[in-house]
Amino acid sequence: MSKSPFTNAIIITFLLFFATLTIGWVGTTHNPEVGENLMKLFEKEVAGQMNVDNPLDMCIKLFINNLEACILLFLGGASFGILTIFIMSLNGIVIGAIMEIIHKDHSWAFIGAALIPHGIFEIPAFIVAGALGILLAQSLTSEWYGGADTSAEAKKLARIFLLYVLPLVFLAACVEAFITPVIIQLVA
Repeated sequence: MSKSPFTNAIIITFLLFFATLTIGWVGTTHNPEVGENLMKLFEKEVAGQMNVDNPLDMCIKLFINNLEACILLFLGGASFGILTIFIMSLNGIVIGAIMEIIHKDHSWAFIGAALIPHGIFEIPAFIVAGALGILLAQSLTSEWYGGADTSAEAKKLARIFLLYVLPLVFLAACVEAFITPVIIQLVA
């Protein structure tokens, strides 16, 4: 049974994300300084830009930040997938490292409460955007050898992005800003 190219790309990005998440987690277990440096970078570049006292402001900033990441995952396919793979890997490593750093002071229930509510939307958005980037890279490679029209393929992939990734990123931002903090308080 053959799988569609989209299914294959989803599997590739899923495996890449969870492999790099594991690398970040295990790497931080063995070298906590690396994880703490990644945590500082995350706090400076992402969390430091958020006003956690204003959920609407936080929602907007989360939406913009995650949408930018997903756009880069998708358009990274134009670099023959190098940028897509790099961004997906970096996200996995950082999330894995942060999970391990937080786990030192909190339970797995706390980490689940902090990640699962919005992660059920955000992680699929990243995986689908990464898969679209891989498909864009494949189309570009195929066109290079005279076998595809990357412009037409990019239009199809952009429609998928707008239909699936954009709503998932929006839902993730809303849940992360308005619901995740409540669940964390219940668990903490």
